[in-house]
Amino acid sequence: MEMLTEYLAKGFMVMLSISMPCVLTAAAIGLVVGIIQAVTQVQEQTIAAAPKIFAVFLVIVIGGMGFIKLLTNLFSDGMALAFNGISKNDSFVLPADYYKYTTPFEGEMKDKFKNQSDFNDIMKNPGKVPYIDKNQKIKYGTAPRAPMPKANFVETNKILGR
Repeated sequence: MEMLTEYLAKGFMVMLSISMPCVLTAAAIGLVVGIIQAVTQVQEQTIAAAPKIFAVFLVIVIGGMGFIKLLTNLFSDGMALAFNGISKNDSFVLPADYYKYTTPFEGEMKDKFKNQSDFNDIMKNPGKVPYIDKNQKIKYGTAPRAPMPKANFVETNKILGR
């Protein structure tokens, strides 16, 4: 359990290390633009938005490869933890021969086929479809067609005599 908690903490740290440069840049640009707006007494909201968007875009472009490497390392550590760490832990994984010594569905299968008189015949002939009684047997044939179906290419050629 400590491994999973440690991995979760590492994920939060990666999230913070990717988002903090963008947030700090937007806050710094907002502060500078706010001071300039206070000095000039121009209170327009759209003036502050454009520099913030441009600066955050530049931070993402400049730090993009570093962000991708952080995420790739987090993913590879997660896969290593999933396949090497947790699977080797005895408290999480059953042994490979677990079902060799148990019968997991024994209680559920007792009266499954109580209406079936020839159950042994069905089990001996697995290719045949079992029916409980003859009235349940459905005749399988071609699918019903529309009242006025359009002839396909072959039928059209036969009709026209080609």
